[in-house]
Amino acid sequence: MKEIFFKENIFDILDYLEEGIQIIDQKGKIIYFNRAAQRLEGLSSEMILGRDLLEIYPSLSLETSTLMRVLKEGKSIFDMEQTFINYKGHKITTLNTSLPIKSMGKMIGAIEIARDRTKVRELSEKIVDLQSELVEKTTHKHKKKQRNLFTTEDIVGESLQILRVKELVKRAAKVDSPILVYGETGTGKELVVQSIHSHGNRKGKPFIAQNCAALPNTLLEGILFGTTKGAFTGSENREGLFEIADGGTLFLDEINSMPLELQAKILRVIQDGRIRRVGATQTKDVDVRIVAAMNVLPEIAVETKQLRRDLYYRLGVIHIELPKLKERDNDVLLLSKHFIDKMNNKYGTKFECLDEAVEDVFLSYDWPGNIRELENMLESVVNLYPEFKKIEVDHLPKHLRKEVKFLIEEVKNIDLDKKITELEIELISKMFIICNGNVSKTAKNLNIPRQTLQYKIKKYNIDMPKNGQ
Repeated sequence: MKEIFFKENIFDILDYLEEGIQIIDQKGKIIYFNRAAQRLEGLSSEMILGRDLLEIYPSLSLETSTLMRVLKEGKSIFDMEQTFINYKGHKITTLNTSLPIKSMGKMIGAIEIARDRTKVRELSEKIVDLQSELVEKTTHKHKKKQRNLFTTEDIVGESLQILRVKELVKRAAKVDSPILVYGETGTGKELVVQSIHSHGNRKGKPFIAQNCAALPNTLLEGILFGTTKGAFTGSENREGLFEIADGGTLFLDEINSMPLELQAKILRVIQDGRIRRVGATQTKDVDVRIVAAMNVLPEIAVETKQLRRDLYYRLGVIHIELPKLKERDNDVLLLSKHFIDKMNNKYGTKFECLDEAVEDVFLSYDWPGNIRELENMLESVVNLYPEFKKIEVDHLPKHLRKEVKFLIEEVKNIDLDKKITELEIELISKMFIICNGNVSKTAKNLNIPRQTLQYKIKKYNIDMPKNGQ
């Protein structure tokens, strides 16, 4: 089996990996450079093999190069971001795992696995720049207008569940405590968070939203707290989202995706109102209200170590839980009307309503994707059948058409007399309990004569309390 691991075979295998692989010897000379690394650097192996690593990467040093640090210290480095200028003058950002290579306990080299993060780094910096441009800054240098945000008027629904959410939103908006919003995917968490901001005394100040699961963990800290020049290779003085949101609201979505050590820094900001840029020694005061959201039950997130317990308690000063769409009574029909009107305005269609059979399906369906699933499905129908005025069963996706067949079969198999009998027995039995077994009171509350009740008791063989009057 050892022949599988011959040098030539290993190098052939490494050439097919998507990650860049570099190997240096104990003197820091490059002895292997796979195809992915060649593509990443824009260099051929002929140009660099046998040359010193720091000659190829002049912007790195013995202290900042992850490979050279591993060679010097003999310790592995995992998932460390590195930004550098390569031999051709190109700025590259990689996420590196660097490992020592030893033989008989002696260091003979080091290997590095590098994942390209250049575009991600550029996009993350662009995100911060765009966020900064969107918010309103009242300084002598410039003043820009922030986009309109949602309010409770945009929360469609009349169910008791959603009316309670609206009331909580308005109450929460009046105070500055941190807020934790929980709801399944598609329940409208950002709409609720924006409404809190819009109804509070921070209205008109910055509202910044960041999905904590959308970016690599290595980039998230710099995006939130900002960076200082020299904090890592290629870093510059940049403000983070906390500074941009100063005076307003910072919305951290899917906060349970954030590393626990970074969650600890969020907790300190909540407690102290101060932030420190990555690489900085000085702190800066910020006045930011933090609203966090997650689609996992907070208690489960704490137990599974996705969320720090102390951060959960601090964020949960005000806790708003959003109901699933299937729990919101008839709101699905109100939302359908809302989305149909929205699609008509957007696409110039003339849909007026749902077919009755479609309404029945919508009311019985579980909607695992919640409001987002409903909106996307209706948009699909409007685009596929623009000539119609009513959304019919045949327009629905296959899984919803199956729901229609299931409902029809269920109705076909109903024995009406049996159902009525079961209902009568259930109502009489429950009313007996409510009336403490008193026959006269039971008959009166059921709005039937006493003799009729006694007849039904005998007919259905319902157990009667012996002391019933």
